[in-house]
Amino acid sequence: MKEFIPRRSFIKAAGLGLAGLGITGTVKGEKDLIPGLEDVKQTANRGKKWQPVSDRKIRVGIAGYGLCRFGAAFGFQNHPNVEVVAVTDLFPDRCAELAKKCGCSKTYPSFEEMVKDDKIEAVFVATDAPSHANHCILALEHGKHVATAVPVSFGSVEDAERVFEAVKKAKGLNYMMFETSTYHPDLYAMGQLYQAGRFGKVIYSEGRYFHDKCARLGSHKDWRIGMPPQWYPTHSNAYYNAVTNGSFTEVCCMGVPSIYPELQPENNRYKNPFGTEIAFFRTSEGGMSRMGVSWDTPGGHHYGGTIRGQLGTFSNRFAADTKGFSGDTKGVDLERPALPPKVSSGGHGGSHGHLTNEFILSLLKNRKPLFNDIIMAMNMTVSGIVAHQSALKDGELLKIPQYS
Repeated sequence: MKEFIPRRSFIKAAGLGLAGLGITGTVKGEKDLIPGLEDVKQTANRGKKWQPVSDRKIRVGIAGYGLCRFGAAFGFQNHPNVEVVAVTDLFPDRCAELAKKCGCSKTYPSFEEMVKDDKIEAVFVATDAPSHANHCILALEHGKHVATAVPVSFGSVEDAERVFEAVKKAKGLNYMMFETSTYHPDLYAMGQLYQAGRFGKVIYSEGRYFHDKCARLGSHKDWRIGMPPQWYPTHSNAYYNAVTNGSFTEVCCMGVPSIYPELQPENNRYKNPFGTEIAFFRTSEGGMSRMGVSWDTPGGHHYGGTIRGQLGTFSNRFAADTKGFSGDTKGVDLERPALPPKVSSGGHGGSHGHLTNEFILSLLKNRKPLFNDIIMAMNMTVSGIVAHQSALKDGELLKIPQYS
């Protein structure tokens, strides 16, 4: 069993700044293709003002400008403590566009070439999910701090554990997975309330990531097509893992066949038979969680969650106020931290800018990230991989590896 370390000890200083749902650097028609990346301007923080902690600039290299344009979407290029010194993408036209968006003149034809650049202190890995593990390990081996899109690894517990070992070996280097749900206004508020003891023991939690198009989008080598839903579990699992800093210990998962021809097992590289997977987890607190991922729910995307504790319940998607909480909120700061003036809160529930800001602050302050360090990232990712294994065994109860 992993050692459980309450998040209270390292998020006391964090706040919650009300923000909109937006993104920079999207392409025409993209917001229609990928729901959740809508362009909405950031709203003002409630009485909070960003305070610089250093005039140092972290030299960052950015990899990946594919379907989601993530390389430019998280605002590294707008942060006052960042200098984007190099970018890379396998496609020359995308690489050039990424460089333009980031105001960077130095480009590389591949990630493998870029990480050799001694000027780069940190990299943002926004490449295809199947490459995340290898790219993160390579960056750590070259002495770079790592921020990465989700998940830690794609469908492989062994690859995730290779990343885990690489992070442990790379002393003095930070690893942070950019799980967007952790900076949704509702989830952030849930975490603050949990640490203040306003939920008590969490008896039941729930997370949902229903995205009808996600597994049918064309990406690099079509890696998304037909992917098992629980191989992309972090958006939903965060509604327990990131709220409590806890883990899942056992899982029973059931799957439903997809309604789409291209997602049938004979038509996808993963031989995956499921378009929906609903996992039932036992938590490290002794409670229960239901976490669902689906590619088969037409009518738009949905992600959000619920926490039901012995003292209070919170269920309110993207709520930056307390309307979704049934208990006492007095004295608990529910607002996310203020952002630098030119850094947009961004897409995925106004999370992008907050993730980037937290990663940069962790480097400037020489501390671990407050969210999504390697332990939390492993807990979010590996539990989903094991959940898919359970679904393939018709819901057999399986143990989940624990990390500390």
